[in-house]
Amino acid sequence: MAGITDLPFRRMVARFGAGLVVSEMVASSEMVTSRPSPRASVRARALTEAGVPVSVQIAGREAQPMAETARIVAGMGARIIDINMGCPAKKVTGGLSGAALMRDLDHALTLIEAVVAAVDLPVTLKMRLGWDDDSRNAATLAARARDAGVQMLTVHGRTRAQFYKGRADWAAIRAVADLPGRPLLVANGDVVDGQTARQALAQSGAEAVMVGRGAQGAPWRLAQIAHEVFGTPAPLIPQGAALADLVGEHYQDMISFYGTDPGLRVARKHLGWYADVAGAAGKDRLFRAASPAETLRLIAEVFADAPGPQLSRAA
Repeated sequence: MAGITDLPFRRMVARFGAGLVVSEMVASSEMVTSRPSPRASVRARALTEAGVPVSVQIAGREAQPMAETARIVAGMGARIIDINMGCPAKKVTGGLSGAALMRDLDHALTLIEAVVAAVDLPVTLKMRLGWDDDSRNAATLAARARDAGVQMLTVHGRTRAQFYKGRADWAAIRAVADLPGRPLLVANGDVVDGQTARQALAQSGAEAVMVGRGAQGAPWRLAQIAHEVFGTPAPLIPQGAALADLVGEHYQDMISFYGTDPGLRVARKHLGWYADVAGAAGKDRLFRAASPAETLRLIAEVFADAPGPQLSRAA
């Protein structure tokens, strides 16, 4: 998730235990230049995480830049290359990337084939059910991706036209699950806890679930769901002073990674999500803090007395 799954956040998720973490979406147009943009360089930076595979998600509209970007991030330590054909944002689809590629499957296939041919790493694909209700073509794209060598498919149970409105239609993903010889299938959308994960798996026929916005402010959420659904070790969910320490550590990591002024801006949204999940009062004071020292002092105050993390989050 652009602006969210950066290195500091991936570190937080990885410390609780995760089968896979995914980088921020990297735009091929920003990477394949003589001088990659600072934003693209930051997003693709430090991809090798000890003990946790990192998938780097790339987006674009033309085959050659996508292939070259795949080679670049592979050289930087990516373990998996994920092609984004599901992002609904207007600034992405307006450039004929992301979910817009589901409107032209012939062109979409040229990107998939180019990336698969460019690297020796596993290539995966993330998509939606289709552009809108009149063109739910996820199963068709999935079949063509399977034949092109894609090794994992992730399907968000909404069309692009829905953005994040309504509820994810996990049952509609079953059209992809029923494809013969398909690769590993991951269901995505509205997975926020063990119960919704089990429902998504049962209705979709998928083998795994992907957690997106449900992990905001709760980096332990992936490990918690894995424990409840698959019986992996239970994570120790921090409370009180332990939660304040975790939030403070994440905050300091963001300041160190981005620098003070950019770090202050990036950190505010994460602090807000932590406060929402923990039921902490004083979020407005965190947003007004003008320095790292003041913010750290407020983190200790706000989170030490918070009721504790809650499970009800959207994804």
